[in-house]
Amino acid sequence: MTEAGMPDMSALLAQAQQLQAQLLEAKDELATTRVTGSAASGLVTATVTGTGALVGLDIRPEALDAADTETLADMVVAAVRDATGNAETLAQERLGGFAGGLGGELGR
Repeated sequence: MTEAGMPDMSALLAQAQQLQAQLLEAKDELATTRVTGSAASGLVTATVTGTGALVGLDIRPEALDAADTETLADMVVAAVRDATGNAETLAQERLGGFAGGLGGELGR
């Protein structure tokens, strides 16, 4: 605070720039982090980045049944949802602290 009770704008600007740099670093880290999810006791495993982009899909041979492709499709969707949910949790853990970085008073 300055003598007149006003916040020191240069200190606030420096804090905002530091938070922005930390946020960009965390986002870059999420983009390269790999997170997995699975379905049907591991018969199908999906891999996504920390930002949710699908980068891999592993289907074990036991999951293949030419007469029942609908079940395989459901397993793939479930594995991707699981991986994406895990990525969202990771992102919240890594980025959640930034919401209060400026005193937590934003939007009030």
